[in-house]
Amino acid sequence: MGFWEILNEKYKVMGDINGFKKYERRTIPSLPAEERIKGFEEFQLDVEESHFTEQSARCMDCGIPFCHSGCPLGNLIPDFNHAVYKEDWKKAYELLASTNNFPEFTGRICPAPCESSCVLSINNEAVAIENIEKSIIEKAYNEGWVKPKNSQWSTGKKIAIIGSGPAGLACADQLSEKGHSVTVYEKDDRVGGLLRYGIPDFKLSKTTIDRRVTLMESAGVQFVTHTEVGVDVTTEELKNEYDAIVLCGGATVARDLSIQGRHLKGVHLAMEYLEQNNRKVAGDLIENEILIDVKDQNVVVIGGGDTGSDCIGTSVRLGAQSITQIELMGKPPVKRAEDNPWPNWPQVLRTSSSQEEGCQREWSIFTKRFVSEDGIHLSGLETRKVAWSRDKDGTYQMIEDAEVHIVPCEKAFLAIGFLHGKKEGLLTQLGVELDENGNVKTDHYSTSVENVFAAGDMRRGQSLVVWAIAEGRECAAAVDQFFKTGKEDREFENECAYSL
Repeated sequence: MGFWEILNEKYKVMGDINGFKKYERRTIPSLPAEERIKGFEEFQLDVEESHFTEQSARCMDCGIPFCHSGCPLGNLIPDFNHAVYKEDWKKAYELLASTNNFPEFTGRICPAPCESSCVLSINNEAVAIENIEKSIIEKAYNEGWVKPKNSQWSTGKKIAIIGSGPAGLACADQLSEKGHSVTVYEKDDRVGGLLRYGIPDFKLSKTTIDRRVTLMESAGVQFVTHTEVGVDVTTEELKNEYDAIVLCGGATVARDLSIQGRHLKGVHLAMEYLEQNNRKVAGDLIENEILIDVKDQNVVVIGGGDTGSDCIGTSVRLGAQSITQIELMGKPPVKRAEDNPWPNWPQVLRTSSSQEEGCQREWSIFTKRFVSEDGIHLSGLETRKVAWSRDKDGTYQMIEDAEVHIVPCEKAFLAIGFLHGKKEGLLTQLGVELDENGNVKTDHYSTSVENVFAAGDMRRGQSLVVWAIAEGRECAAAVDQFFKTGKEDREFENECAYSL
C-alpha cells in the first residue's frame, strides 16, 4: 500500500483520502427527455454499485461535517458514505434508518440542502448525497433488510394522527415503535397526502409509498381513509376515544391570485391539476366536464418553484403545444452572490428535469389580469415586466414597466405556494390557537389544547418533505415524553418555569 492508503487504514479516516481529487461528481443518469416524456414512470436508470462506492469516496474527512447541520434530519452522512465505500451496505442502511424514516422519499424528491452544506462544495461540486441515500434504501429493500418496526410491548396509550403526509407518517412510525396504538386519519381515498396527490409519478412512484405503508400496517399502524376529521367525525369523538391527537394536516390552503379574470375557465390552482392527473395515472376515472385537458394548448405556469416545475413535466407528457413559466422575482445568478455565502442555501439558477424537457422561462414578470375573447374561456395573460430595486434598509421595491404584453394561453396554473392549514372543521372545532400566519401555534409541538399536538406544514408553514419528516419525528418524541410525565409533574414544571 502507498503512504496515503496506509494512513487511511491506520487512522480510519473517511473513505478514500484522495477520493475528492480522483473522482468527479456523477449523478445517476436518466432516460433522455424524448424518451421519458412518453409516460409517467420514474426515469432514473439503474447503475452498478461501483458507481456509488466511487461517489461515496468523494466524501472528505472534513473534521466538521456541515452536511449534518444542512440536513433537517441530522442524517449521519459521512458515516453512511464511509460504509458504502467499504461496501458494507447493511451498516450504511442501519445508519441511514437511525435518523430517517423514509429515505426512499427524500432520496427522490428532496432538494438536498445537505449537498449545499457539503464542505467540498466551497470550491468544487458536492458529494452526490441524495443519490447515495436512494441507493442505500433500495439496496436494503432488495436484500430484505427493511422490516416492520414491531414493538415488543404496549403502553396502552391510543393516539390519533390527522393527516397521512410525510409528517403524519413519520410521527406514526415513531410512536408505533414506542409501543403506542396509532391510528392515522386521511380525508382522501389513499394514504400519502401531497406525496400521493401533489407529486407526479415520474418523480415519486406511488408504489414506493404503498411499499412503506404496507410495512407500517404490518407493525400495527391503522389507517382510516375517506374520513375528514371535523366533518365525517368530530374532534370531540376523537378526544373521547384517544389519549392524544396529533395534527399533521399540512398547509393545504393554496395562495391564490385575486385579479381580473380569475373566474375564467382554464385558470386553475396547480394542485387541482396535479391531483387530477395523479388520479388518472392511478387508474381513476375523471369526468369529462371537470377534466383539465392541455393537449395542443398553450400553457402558462405562474410560479417558479417545484410545484410549477411539476406542472411543466405533467403538461409536456400530456401533449401541450407550448409551455411558458413566469416568475415574479428576477433571474437568479449562476453562482453564489457575495451576500449568499456557503454553507447557506445557494440562491442560484437551477434547471429541473421538467424544465429541461421543454418550456420557456421568463423572470421579473407581473401578471395583471387574465384575458378572454368570449368572456368565458381563458385566452391569454396580460403581463408587465418589472424591475427590482433595493432600499438602504435592504427592502426590495418592485417597479412596473409601462409596456403591456399579452401572453396567449388556454390554460394557466397558479403555483405560487401555500398559506396555512384549513381552519374550517378540524381546527375550529378543536379551538387551537393560531399564530400570525394562520398556522397552529405550539410550544414544543404542544398546542394550546391539552393532549393535542401539531407537526409539519400545519405547524411551521409550507416547507420541504425532509422538514416534515423531521417534525414528525420530533413531535413523536414530545408525545412520548408527555405520556411519561404525569399531569402533576407537568403542572409543577410549568410553575417552576413561570417563577423563573
